[in-house]
Amino acid sequence: MSERDLNPPRRNYYSVRSGKRPAGDGFSLADFKRFFRAAFDRLWGDGFFQEWFGYSCIDAGDVNGKAGGDNNLFVFRKLRTLGLWPIWEKLDAYAEDDLFDMIEFLYDHASKGIDGSYHQFNDCGWHYSKFDPQAGRDIFRQEMNEILADYGPGFELSNAGEILTLADDEFAPILSADVPHADAANVRDRVEAAKLKYRRRALSERKDAIRDLADVLEFLRAEAKSVLSSKDEADLFQLANNFGIRHHRRDQKTDYDSSIWLSWMFYYYLATIHACLRLIEKSNIAGPSSPTPQNS
Repeated sequence: MSERDLNPPRRNYYSVRSGKRPAGDGFSLADFKRFFRAAFDRLWGDGFFQEWFGYSCIDAGDVNGKAGGDNNLFVFRKLRTLGLWPIWEKLDAYAEDDLFDMIEFLYDHASKGIDGSYHQFNDCGWHYSKFDPQAGRDIFRQEMNEILADYGPGFELSNAGEILTLADDEFAPILSADVPHADAANVRDRVEAAKLKYRRRALSERKDAIRDLADVLEFLRAEAKSVLSSKDEADLFQLANNFGIRHHRRDQKTDYDSSIWLSWMFYYYLATIHACLRLIEKSNIAGPSSPTPQNS
């Protein structure tokens, strides 16, 4: 077990739990850069980027990695932005987007050294020749998530290497809940894709996520008729239609505060899908019964 595996779990300490000190809104970008730099320096020193970016040897000089002899050019080719490398010199000038791009880029190019030789002369260090990319990415992700969670509203680096917004504590269970339906293509996969879109932050993607959830409900409509009243069924789709989510009409509301209402609509639809699926599942287990009374 590595030293990193022994990190204690995240929790609120006494002053926050007792209400004597507020948890706050998260670290500023300047503070986040300091934490990122400390984590990056540790990982660089432990050889997590030798495979791609090489290393400096007191005898052999600069030894190239897979990126070749110009790491700055390699970073530019991948990120399409000049002036991001070397991190030690450029970090202070990073905007948030630059830093998030770099974290995702480093995730793709992290690997743990698993075989090599230790150069003892002048304590030169480990020169690795064999690497484990998955282990490197897992450890890099763990290190980044320790600090991303405390930056701004809270973020995380996903298993796919994408930075996503963290769900509020009260919504975390529904985001991680299983989707109990046999049709993966039309229900399970679409719900999972919608959750991913929503957490990518872009306004257009959040609207798409809500539209996708509304489409899942449309697909479930025939099954849902047996467990919902006709009024409840109509209200579900009226919500998305009235707020300019599913169709484009003159009578739709488009001047709402999207930061508030899109969040509410997303979780409303997600919760409704889960409720419908569980009612359908319960009905299927119970067997045929009298239909739910329909309101006139």
